[in-house]
Amino acid sequence: MDTQFKKGILEILVLNLLVKKDCYGYKLVAEISQKISISEGTIYPLLARLVKLKYVKTYLQESNLGPARKYYKLTKSGRERAKKIRNAWLLFSQRINNFIKK
Repeated sequence: MDTQFKKGILEILVLNLLVKKDCYGYKLVAEISQKISISEGTIYPLLARLVKLKYVKTYLQESNLGPARKYYKLTKSGRERAKKIRNAWLLFSQRINNFIKK
């Protein structure tokens, strides 16, 4: 998949996963990597930006497998953002698909 496509949809994918449940960074990478190839290096700058924009907040949770993990949780504005860009993506992708099919 084209790198620019990935960059364009990564925020949508991360927010969509966080709507479903709180997650730590490596788990987000693993979930997304099941569908498209990404590296950890692409997720963490995005998560930092989402925290700065107050769409996401963090908390530490103890782990049986090692040190505490930093979990990411959507804020109210993050849920609104997730819904807004999801709807925008669905409309946009539908229009592009219709255009390509013609």
